Amino acid sequence: MASAAYHQASVTLQPRCYFSSSCVNQQNGITSISLIPKGVKLDIALTARGCYSTTVPDPVLSPSSGTSSEAKKKSNEAALILIRHGESMWNEKNLFTGCVDVPLTKKGVEEAIEAGKRISNIPVDMIYTSSLIRAQMTAMLAMTEHRRKKVPIILHDENEQARVWSQIFSKDTKKQCIPVVTAWQLNERMYGELQGLNKQETADRYGTEQVHVWRRSYDTPPPNGESLEMCAERAVAYFKEFIQPQLLSGKNVMIAAHGNSLRSIIMYLDKLTSQEVISLELSTGIPMLYIFKEGRFIRRGSPVAPTEAGVYAYTKSLAQYRQKLDEMFQS
Repeated sequence: MASAAYHQASVTLQPRCYFSSSCVNQQNGITSISLIPKGVKLDIALTARGCYSTTVPDPVLSPSSGTSSEAKKKSNEAALILIRHGESMWNEKNLFTGCVDVPLTKKGVEEAIEAGKRISNIPVDMIYTSSLIRAQMTAMLAMTEHRRKKVPIILHDENEQARVWSQIFSKDTKKQCIPVVTAWQLNERMYGELQGLNKQETADRYGTEQVHVWRRSYDTPPPNGESLEMCAERAVAYFKEFIQPQLLSGKNVMIAAHGNSLRSIIMYLDKLTSQEVISLELSTGIPMLYIFKEGRFIRRGSPVAPTEAGVYAYTKSLAQYRQKLDEMFQS
């Protein structure tokens, strides 16, 4: 019941006004916007529920620089970075947090910055976060460490005024920005009546075994909350509908989210069973890298540092990207 109400009250954010347009066409409920910045055409397909392509190509540092967009689509290779947010203020207090919007601690800020250092040589064309501040803080802080120094810009589509007021009118500025899409579907699992309770006190009251079932079983929700199965239903559906098409088009994507929403996505990427996913643990602030290639997700683990050779040697495009960064920023 509570989960159903939670879903009904939710809104999908649509980043449809990040760009000003030169041509807008509508057909069969789909809006197509064509932009022509300095001879480059970019089509943005928008539906009533979201967008499929929103980024401006980076002609200087794109891994496929010097190749046609058609060749990039055929290569079908992209990087996917997953980051669980850094420690939150309720993590520190050992409280059930769920969908309560709690910021990072000082340690959480440091974890986000360290995560940024680990991915500082990996291309990022688009960022997805949950609607919760701890995930958004993690994404923003991580990108302050990226060598490309592009600016992450949160897209606002709450209403017409938000869309109009947040437009960017400089083409050069747009090229130095990374769109950030926030989506409630990537939120942490809703812990129902446990939210705000101390974890140890809850175990003392209901029993360690019962609390373990609520926290780690796949299909048993806490009172008036979501099970991992319910969380996976919304998170994976969003990933398939909105994020995977970006990867298919060759965009490199970062997702900053939460333990359970990311476990759900990893369950899909790694084809884990419901029994395997309940034992999956994700550390705060540790990025996980996947390579999307030839229709498959290949897990690379976490880059241990910006200079970790194995990550960049794995694909030619990542190696080329890092080489171009080195050439651009060498003293």
